[in-house]
Amino acid sequence: MRLITALNPPASPARTRAPRRAALRVALVQQRWHADPEQHRAGLLEGIRLAAEQGAVLVALQELTLSPYFAVLRQSDHPQAVEPEDLRTGPTFAFAAAAAREHGLHVHASLFEKADGPDGPDGLGYNTAILVAPDGTLVQRTRKLHIPVTEGYYEDTWFRQGPAGEDAFPLAAVGDAAVGLPTCWDQWFPELARAYSLAGADVLVYPTAIGSEPGHPGFDTQPLWQQVITGNAIANATFMVVPNRIGTEGELTFYGSSFIVDPYGRVLARAPRDEAAVLVADLDLDQRHDWLELFPFNTTRRPDAYAPLTAQR
Repeated sequence: MRLITALNPPASPARTRAPRRAALRVALVQQRWHADPEQHRAGLLEGIRLAAEQGAVLVALQELTLSPYFAVLRQSDHPQAVEPEDLRTGPTFAFAAAAAREHGLHVHASLFEKADGPDGPDGLGYNTAILVAPDGTLVQRTRKLHIPVTEGYYEDTWFRQGPAGEDAFPLAAVGDAAVGLPTCWDQWFPELARAYSLAGADVLVYPTAIGSEPGHPGFDTQPLWQQVITGNAIANATFMVVPNRIGTEGELTFYGSSFIVDPYGRVLARAPRDEAAVLVADLDLDQRHDWLELFPFNTTRRPDAYAPLTAQR
């Protein structure tokens, strides 16, 4: 497994005063899915161990951490039943909690959460991200708000949208940083990144499963994917930590390229397209304040003009 580090943050061009907060050392693990559960967990644990050895205080794992990406097929077409799991008693939380306790760091993971609909069980659940503290307790959980409906990514047949309201954009404290935990398709929506920025997020972690487009095999979306996340980082003065998968599952080949970007749009570290890797980077948290002081996006907004954004079409 390749280790890639960026332990000296680049200078903050808009800085006018000494930073008030220490740098936050974060990591992500880029891995494929292994059909053997023990082999799969071992690959993830190797990445977590490497991150811990580098002094990371938070390590982020891929979308649907312990599962294959089963949404490559509609639920009605899937040859095997895929059971959602309980948030607190299921295997994903148990895995993350054990790793967090063993290595003394925060572990982020993602799961298919069991959750009945308003009228009872309907076969759908939530695509949920969790953050577990070094003592093995649950710090935060966030349900994916936006659900893709495209070929090879039939998530609407598996997941319901995360609820709107006060619980839509929760933050978790990791050291001096406020961390948000949206998921994959959420990363394409500027409104979501802005909502987190207005709430005070320093870092957004996007567990991801993205790769080829079955209906457009010659279209490589990787540059667009990286650019839109980077643009949202700049427009909202947030760090983005983006762990993707690698490998082929069904008709999809995931293109890896996991990365960490700062509020100025600088990619601090990026993984290969097809190799397991661990990225470790120091985040100069006060770059957020430096940038927003020079370019005050949040305080010069015009919410009185934004009614079209909430219109149903």
